[in-house]
Amino acid sequence: METSYLKTLELDKIIARAAEGCVCKEARAMLLAIEPQCDPDEVRYALEQTDAINTLLIKNGSPRFGGVEGVSQLAARAVKGGVLSMGELLMVAGALRNFQHLTSWYGSSEHDALPTDDLFYALAPEPGLEQQISSAILAPDAMADTASRTLAELRKKIRATENSIRDRLESMVRNMDTSKYLQESVVSMRNGRYVVPVKSEYRGEVSGIIHDVSSTGATVFVEPQAVVEANARILQYRAQEAQEIERILVAFTAQVAAIEPQFQYSYKAMLEIDILLAKARLALELKAFKPAVRTDSSFNLIRARHPLIDPQKCVPVDIALGGEYDSLIITGPNTGGKTVTLKTAGLLCAMAQCGFLIPADERSEICVFDEFLVDIGDEQSIEQSLSTFSGHMKKITGILELAMPHTLVLLDELGAGTDPAEGAALAVAIIEELRRRGVLLMATTHYAELKVFALETKGVVNASCEFDLETLRPTYKLSVGVPGKSNAFLISEKLGIPSRVIEAAQQHLSAEDKRLDAVLGQLDDLKLQLKESQNEVEQLRNEASHQLEAARKKRDELIQQGENELEAARAKARTLAQQVETQAYALTDELRQLQKDERMSAQQKAQRAREIAKKETEKLFAGTEVVHNPVKEFVPLKEVKVGQEVCIAELNQLATVLALPDKNGDVLVRAGIIKTKVPLKGLKQPEKLVKEPTAPKTKTKAQQRYSRLTGDTNRPNGRVERVQRTAKMECNLLGLTVDEALSEVDSFIDRAILNGQTVVYLIHGNGTGALRTAIHKHLRGNRMVKSFRLGRYGEGESGVTVVELK
Repeated sequence: METSYLKTLELDKIIARAAEGCVCKEARAMLLAIEPQCDPDEVRYALEQTDAINTLLIKNGSPRFGGVEGVSQLAARAVKGGVLSMGELLMVAGALRNFQHLTSWYGSSEHDALPTDDLFYALAPEPGLEQQISSAILAPDAMADTASRTLAELRKKIRATENSIRDRLESMVRNMDTSKYLQESVVSMRNGRYVVPVKSEYRGEVSGIIHDVSSTGATVFVEPQAVVEANARILQYRAQEAQEIERILVAFTAQVAAIEPQFQYSYKAMLEIDILLAKARLALELKAFKPAVRTDSSFNLIRARHPLIDPQKCVPVDIALGGEYDSLIITGPNTGGKTVTLKTAGLLCAMAQCGFLIPADERSEICVFDEFLVDIGDEQSIEQSLSTFSGHMKKITGILELAMPHTLVLLDELGAGTDPAEGAALAVAIIEELRRRGVLLMATTHYAELKVFALETKGVVNASCEFDLETLRPTYKLSVGVPGKSNAFLISEKLGIPSRVIEAAQQHLSAEDKRLDAVLGQLDDLKLQLKESQNEVEQLRNEASHQLEAARKKRDELIQQGENELEAARAKARTLAQQVETQAYALTDELRQLQKDERMSAQQKAQRAREIAKKETEKLFAGTEVVHNPVKEFVPLKEVKVGQEVCIAELNQLATVLALPDKNGDVLVRAGIIKTKVPLKGLKQPEKLVKEPTAPKTKTKAQQRYSRLTGDTNRPNGRVERVQRTAKMECNLLGLTVDEALSEVDSFIDRAILNGQTVVYLIHGNGTGALRTAIHKHLRGNRMVKSFRLGRYGEGESGVTVVELK
């Protein structure tokens, strides 16, 4: 691909801007050398990688990442036997630290498989080796005492020997007998040995080795004989220290050489990740998105923005090419945005082919071009004796040599700089030749002939950059399908050119030019009408959308109402069934009492039984009408506190919170004496419950007769009032095994306590008596049971156990 044209599109500025975000110099150099890829699959994969890193940057923030350089060559040198220095080992440790931080950053949030998985899985952190190097080497020229036990012992000996030497020399300096021979009362170093400054005339008075002489010769630096041996030991220790440091460096280098193959693979992956991070940071800065990649030669940029223009001033444009038309002729006034439109189309396609997200709507589509051929700007050259026209023609000559299918050609002011008639004819011929080569073409012009050519030629379409005639300012919006006017006369008049000059200029226009100008004026009027119609259609579309949304909402309400009514009917049916069973028990009791009444004849008993049955039947039929009872909605609690009073919505039962929600969102509450877990969304704020006054229950005649027959005197008047027995107070255990029955009994008693019942009936039948015995034994061990007994006459006798709950 010819890169000089890409520089005209300013792709190099985008790449340089992104390269500033690279941490490693090698990654920066790789990014600066990047070129657009020409394979659609590779472009698509590169865009997906950048988009994945962009998403992770938003979720996880920037990773901890330090700059390293040339570490790959250091690892290769370690394999060849070279010993790495302390500074080089620190760089290796920095790279290993990057591997660790990048791996942790990538796994810090849950995500599905990403196209960058291979890069991050290639990273092979060595935390052990990295920690050893970092703790042993403090700086490029300093190794820690803790690097090895031998090194620590040697440095301890060196410090002890140095202290002893310093003490001896300082005592010598303070001694009155010897201090008079010294030039100064100080101890200094010469050639790695401790010495004292002795006056030249007294150098024979202080026995020792002379290591240096001052520039004036007045002072000699003498190593006293008393510390010669100690200084020699220090030199010996320092030689051993250097050997130990070398041994440690050799050991670390061997460890680096052992991991070299995987290290090189990881280092390469780290550099590629650094590049992707730089691309993703640029995408965040530009508010860019990933476009779709087409396999044919067509693209569609929606709300595209030039990335080098201030976002506050840049007006988004829609640019499409290669679908219904392969050539776009853009006209309009100067400074109207024609050139920017060309550059935006070419630059965004080239950016995408380099793996950059583009500042355009995410619905945008791009295709892959093998070449970008661009002629934008004034090619006039004084050095080469080229005029503006000659410069353009030279550039177009090179474009014609390279033009082929899968090429995007961008031509600015085609044919300008020469005679208008000849320039227009030449421009038409160049466009026709390029179209024969199968390229996609965008060109800007002021020539009316090109506007007519676009109107008459299939596959060539006019486009115009809009201009506000009132403010004399461009709107920078691109209108496809309508040619634009240069508006030279109007702009000149607005800027102060006398009217007579404008009128004279209009007279010089040919008849065809005037006719074309009139047609373009009509087109402008039609464009305004079309815009108004589009606004009206958009308004109607919005209204229709709102009406559709309202209809859907009404439909959902009707469906919900139907479900509520169905649920109300089911609840009514369940209530009716319970009433039937309850009435059946009462009716049975009354009929049995009627049967025992000896004062009535058989005919009277039968008549009375029919009356009772008819009356009860009418009562049942009177209650069969279904009344709509919508399900009450409630606002679930979002959070609870221990000790808070809440209401279990399903049971409308008050409860107290005993523990906060667990990982499944269940809350432990106490309702009465029962502890249970309820979902947090099933709890609501307790309402103020008002107890309705209940009328005193009056016993039926059958119950009164039964009380007189049994002689029960639990009440003050000598009669007992039996508990009104309902279906929900009974648990039918017939046909169950002992284990099944006991489990059912426990569940039934728990529900009864939650419902506030104090008496329940367990129907187990007579049979062999094994089930009854097992149930009684089980009830004795249930702490919720206050007492139990067999049923009396009318209650099922020995086939039923009546249980009183606490």
